[in-house]
Amino acid sequence: MKTVRVVAAVIRNGNRIFATQRGYGEYKDGWEFPGGKIENGETPREALKREIMEELDTGIDVLELIGTVEYDYPSFHLSMDCFMAEAVSGSLTLKEAEDARWLTKDELDSVDWLPADLTLIAKLKELM
Repeated sequence: MKTVRVVAAVIRNGNRIFATQRGYGEYKDGWEFPGGKIENGETPREALKREIMEELDTGIDVLELIGTVEYDYPSFHLSMDCFMAEAVSGSLTLKEAEDARWLTKDELDSVDWLPADLTLIAKLKELM
């Protein structure tokens, strides 16, 4: 099974975190933390900064690693490094996602998370 290496940003602002709704592909309409694939020669942190700038027109500070999610989808294995992050420039403009929300701890269960991202929710509730 093919392994896909990606990074995801849990962008926080006070007591809320930013989630996006996927606007394309096999998992369209599922909710996720923004990010994307690591390109050859990039560190996970470099990839995350690039992806957030491409997808949301926003510069971020990449903070601590929350954890690495290993998840088997039907057609591939996902290895996703998830980092806490803060927006430092830009306005979180949706270029690829179809919707976005700022969620408090109590609102984390209000969206339909993609399976891999869902594995992070319990840990985030502890951190928030």
